[in-house]
Amino acid sequence: MKQIVECVPNFSEGRNVEAIRAIAAAAAAVPGVKVLDLTSDPDHNRSVLTFVGEPAAVRDAAVALVGAALPRIDLRRHRGQHPRLGAVDVIPFIPIRDIDAKECVALAREAGAAIADRFGIPVYLYEDAAASEERRNLSNIRKGEFEGLAEKMKNPEWKPDFGPGAPHETAGAVVVGARMPLIAYNVNLGTADLAVADRIAKSIRHIGGGFRYCKAMAVDLKDRGIVQVSINMTNYKKTPLFRVFECVKSEAARWGVNVVGSEIVGLTPAEALYEAAEFYLRIEKFSPDLVLETKLMKAD
Repeated sequence: MKQIVECVPNFSEGRNVEAIRAIAAAAAAVPGVKVLDLTSDPDHNRSVLTFVGEPAAVRDAAVALVGAALPRIDLRRHRGQHPRLGAVDVIPFIPIRDIDAKECVALAREAGAAIADRFGIPVYLYEDAAASEERRNLSNIRKGEFEGLAEKMKNPEWKPDFGPGAPHETAGAVVVGARMPLIAYNVNLGTADLAVADRIAKSIRHIGGGFRYCKAMAVDLKDRGIVQVSINMTNYKKTPLFRVFECVKSEAARWGVNVVGSEIVGLTPAEALYEAAEFYLRIEKFSPDLVLETKLMKAD
């Protein structure tokens, strides 16, 4: 059975359709790579691409994507609601089948070295690939964003893992790593008051005393006239999706605000949605084998 690795690059362009398609096409053109999803958000001004394949092909596709983004994204002119450090902001490698976390760490380091060498962009390693505990958390690396990166990199503690000691003029830096599947989950609120979303985000995220495997921030969706609690679920098995949603809904009610919808960015493991179905439907003795499609896949 072939090894399968998933890669989910986030790049800082969510409005220029031609540029987004060209960047995604560069990864898709690598033999052996299959693109599963492409999601773009104009408010965040960010796109998330999901592709899979054997390790070497996925590594090469990630490097090719950076090459395609370089002439198409200039962070000096980039504006969006989502924090970002680079034109290609983050590239995680995720083990899916017959490959373990250590092998994905090696893959991340190979990709990081290649990106720095080929394009002259500083590369930081994060999560399981991090060389130090301080760099494990993406938000620590991203703090200060592109605008503060040049000053930040003057500190010897923020010397990149690969590449030059100063930011790329237009592309900043790239953060590359290995991790388990992450769920990018956003909850939209029926208010334009960003302070409400900010209070809720602070209450649910781990750094503020909330859920251990939850990161969250407030986002102003100006075009829709509402605000959003933008969430990264870093371990859905230990912090279930439904539990975080219920907490957001409860906290919003305290401010007289309703939840008007939620969204998943990119792809999510089926298990996380099965858990939500089991919770809300109160299904007794639930098993994924109750799902028709699951049975059909097992029969193939």
